[in-house]
Amino acid sequence: VSVIVMSVVLAIGDLHEPFCLDKYLRFCKNVDRKAGCNKVVFIGDVIDNHYSSYHETDPDGYSAGEELDRAIQRIGKWYRAFPEAYVCIGNHDRLVHRKAYTAGISKRWVREYNEVLEAPGWNFVESVTIDGVVYCHGDGKKAIQRAKQDMQSVVQGHYHSECYVQWHTGAKCKVFGMQLGSGINKDSYAMAYGKYGPHPAIGCGAVQHGKVATSYLMDL
Repeated sequence: VSVIVMSVVLAIGDLHEPFCLDKYLRFCKNVDRKAGCNKVVFIGDVIDNHYSSYHETDPDGYSAGEELDRAIQRIGKWYRAFPEAYVCIGNHDRLVHRKAYTAGISKRWVREYNEVLEAPGWNFVESVTIDGVVYCHGDGKKAIQRAKQDMQSVVQGHYHSECYVQWHTGAKCKVFGMQLGSGINKDSYAMAYGKYGPHPAIGCGAVQHGKVATSYLMDL
């Protein structure tokens, strides 16, 4: 786990490219400028990999090659906006690696994320700690639950419909859990699994020096 000191961090929610809202990039750039951020963390699932899902896939959707081409093209816009960033590896990001493992293929045959996505300045990590705050994708547990369990502030994504900052306080300490929301286009075929669930919260967050956490929700 990498450690950085005294930063203003822009934390960007799940993208699921190529199925991200077109306006989400501009929104995140505006928050970056408004909050005066000097570090960027993508919270995971930057790519959807719908074609490679372990669940049912849309037979009328993009082919594997076309979806990847579209994702790389759209991620290129994010990379030009934020050429240096940490990227937490999400469950959708690792789908192809999981498929290779299932097929018995050595990981030495599988290329690195930043090479495939043509983003050499992005550092793909399981988690990163900045000013005492843990940034991770968040599979399996909500942010405030993880913060209480570890008594450490946490920023995470994964739960598309939740965007909040919640504090937990003790006699001599306080920690927060931040859920970032996402940038997904709920009308895309890849998001059909959430058609009847809660509406996604389109947002991101900023954390100042590990002490002040602010959620930003995009106007829809």
